[in-house]
Amino acid sequence: MAENVSEIVRAARSSHILFLPVIALGEYRFGILASRHRRLYEEWLGIFLPTVTLLDVQAETAVLYAIIGDELCRLGRPIPDNDIWIAALGRQHRLPILSNDTHFDAISGIRRIGW
Repeated sequence: MAENVSEIVRAARSSHILFLPVIALGEYRFGILASRHRRLYEEWLGIFLPTVTLLDVQAETAVLYAIIGDELCRLGRPIPDNDIWIAALGRQHRLPILSNDTHFDAISGIRRIGW
């Protein structure tokens, strides 16, 4: 994860405002709890969190979640549920998604920024 953290920092530096889906925050926290480098990642998260704006799930997000999930099912390209929520927030706020997960590329109206 340390290599990924530095790659994320490099990719994010070009943005003026960073947004973090609350779902991704939950995934970060879950991963940190299971990590043998827990203290290091908790420290990183403590530094990183104040620099971002959290995106919360709302009723509109749930509608977009359902639409995106349906679109992916019709394409025969399901993705993890948490990633559908993240994509719904990206579509709702018209924001790109910083991720190496190429399955975001199958979602219309989403631009993925990879590293």
